[in-house]
Parts: sequence; structure tokens; C-alpha cells
Amino acid sequence: MAITLTETAAQRVEKFLANRGKGVGLRLGVKTTGCSGMAYTLEFVDDLQADDVTFESFGVKVIVDPKSLVYIDGTELDFTKEGLNEGFKFNNPNVKDECGCGESFTV
Repeated sequence: MAITLTETAAQRVEKFLANRGKGVGLRLGVKTTGCSGMAYTLEFVDDLQADDVTFESFGVKVIVDPKSLVYIDGTELDFTKEGLNEGFKFNNPNVKDECGCGESFTV
């Protein structure tokens, strides 16, 4: 499988990278935390690690470490606006349950 971005998310990441003035892509990962056990992490990547797995969507590189890939393989990252709120939305087919606040999940 793979990690993909919607076109809207890719445009948003490109804008962030351009404003930042550097970076090879966006790192998507998970960490242990929250009500349900796991939470997503997003950060810009300046240098790739030897064991990184790289995907490309709409010209934007998405970098994932092998440990996180197990939990997020097949995920589509979207960027949505709802009223005054906007942000990235994770469409992860591996999620079995999410906490009420939407900050964490279980697989």
C-alpha cells in the first residue's frame, strides 16, 4: 500500500515548505499517547534517515519511518476547512476506534 495526499493537502504542504524556505517533504508518523493509545505526528523533513520510506503524491514527498508505517499504511492525508477551523484530516483504514476528542486512535 502507500501513504497518499489529496491534491488540497499537497498544495497546503507545498505552501508551508515554500514559506519555510527549505525541506524535502512532510514526515507522517505516530506516537504513543492520548485516550486511545496512538496519535499522529506531522513535521517537515530537511534530511532523510537511512530507514525512511518515501511516497510521493502530487509532487510532494511523504516520509514515514518503518515503525509508524505499520499503523498508517494506506492512509490518505487531506486538508479540510470547516467554518473557522482548518487542518489536516487523516483517513486511515487501519483505525478501529478513535477517542471522543479526535486526537488519538487504536488499530
